[in-house]
Amino acid sequence: MRALAKVGTTRDGRGRPSAGSGPVDRIEEAAPRQQTRWDVVLVWFMRITALAWVAKGLATWGQILDLWPGATPFADLSAGRQAAIVYFAVIDFVAAVGLWLTSAWGGVVWLLAATSALTLAALTPQLLPMSAPLIAVQASIVAIYFVLSWLAARDVG
Repeated sequence: MRALAKVGTTRDGRGRPSAGSGPVDRIEEAAPRQQTRWDVVLVWFMRITALAWVAKGLATWGQILDLWPGATPFADLSAGRQAAIVYFAVIDFVAAVGLWLTSAWGGVVWLLAATSALTLAALTPQLLPMSAPLIAVQASIVAIYFVLSWLAARDVG
C-alpha cells in the first residue's frame, strides 16, 4: 500500500490520510457548484421525461404480458420483434430511473434508449412500428434535452 500513497502524505493503519497531513483531494470536499435556473429547468425536464418513460415501459410490459385487448399475442410475434420489445421493456425502466435521479449515466442510458428506438423505427419499422408524429415527438424530446443541457452547462450563475 505504501507504493500507492501520494508522495508527501502520511497514512494511518487503514490507508487513510492521517490527521494534519495536509490537503486532501477528495471529490466530496470540493465546493459544490451553485445551481442556476437552467439547472433547475433541466432537472424538471429530466423528471417529467422519466415519468413518460416509466409509462412507456409499463406499456411495453403490458404488451409482453398480453394485457392489451385486440393486440397480437406476444408469443405469436416474430423473434426479432420479441427481442426489440424485451429490450425496450428493460432499457426504458433503467433510463427512467437514471433520469429521475438526474445522474449522468441516466442521461446516457436514456439517450441510448431514445436513439435506438428512433433508429429502429426509421430503419426497420417491422421490428418497431412507430407513427411519424410519435417519431417527431421523441426526436424533439431528445433535441430539447440537448438544448437544456447546453444551456445549463453554459450558465455560470
